[in-house]
Amino acid sequence: MSVLSNFVSRRSVLAGAAAIVAAAPLAACGGSDEPAGSAAAGSAAAEPQTLTVGASPSPHAVILEEYAAPLLAEQGIELVVEPYTDYIQPNRDTTNGTLDANYFQHINYLNNYNEENGTDLVNAGRIHFEPMAVFPGRSTDIENVAEGATFGVPNDPTNEGRALLLLQELGLIALAEDAGITATPNDIVENPLSLEFSEQEAAALPRTVGDVDFAVINGNYAIDAGLALEDAVAQEDAESEVIRDEYANVIVTTPELAEDERILALVGVLQTEDFKTYLEETFGGAAQPAF
Repeated sequence: MSVLSNFVSRRSVLAGAAAIVAAAPLAACGGSDEPAGSAAAGSAAAEPQTLTVGASPSPHAVILEEYAAPLLAEQGIELVVEPYTDYIQPNRDTTNGTLDANYFQHINYLNNYNEENGTDLVNAGRIHFEPMAVFPGRSTDIENVAEGATFGVPNDPTNEGRALLLLQELGLIALAEDAGITATPNDIVENPLSLEFSEQEAAALPRTVGDVDFAVINGNYAIDAGLALEDAVAQEDAESEVIRDEYANVIVTTPELAEDERILALVGVLQTEDFKTYLEETFGGAAQPAF
């Protein structure tokens, strides 16, 4: 072979190699005829969806983190739980989109909030019910309440009426016939023991129970404070239709997300027989199924 021929052959090989190298980036940039379902696309599709839910610390956040989150993860949904200690901000943050949903309130509170704030938040599903109970403070004998005894009661519109209805069931007071679930002390028409009422924020009642004779406390705040339902001297009738219809704790979201698959999945895992068992084993009678 001549020197010239050898030179030409080497130049052809180098040119071919250069062409292969040049073609590689074009394929990487989408010049390939491979379908869109590439490894990269599949990896992105496999990433879990996120569902952000605001909740009271207990039992709501506990339920979400301990029970719901692992089950949703199996469905490719990452549940992010944001704790709230008040009853206003989680609804605001659900309305403005900071949260996808919230889990802290009962039906009556939701209806009252929408009416007062001109909002349209919706009930996506009933989950559990927390019996409101009377806890002893300076006194312990609910059968022999002293004249002039003081009862601590929540001061918000939806829970104060609930507390007074419980005291009416116990025969301690009588309310006007049309008072209903929005009753206040002004609706008391019979008070034979001249009971006094200390109206306080619901969250404060467990801390001030020692300052009154008895306190009527919401279930979630009792749980937060370490108060066991067994320590109460009286409680709501869990079989009452009014209680279950008005005070079932619900998942709340916006109308736009009411049928979102993530919201439906959350409600789905919290409305099962297994969840009923979890509630009983974890909270006893302090949190009962409402579905």
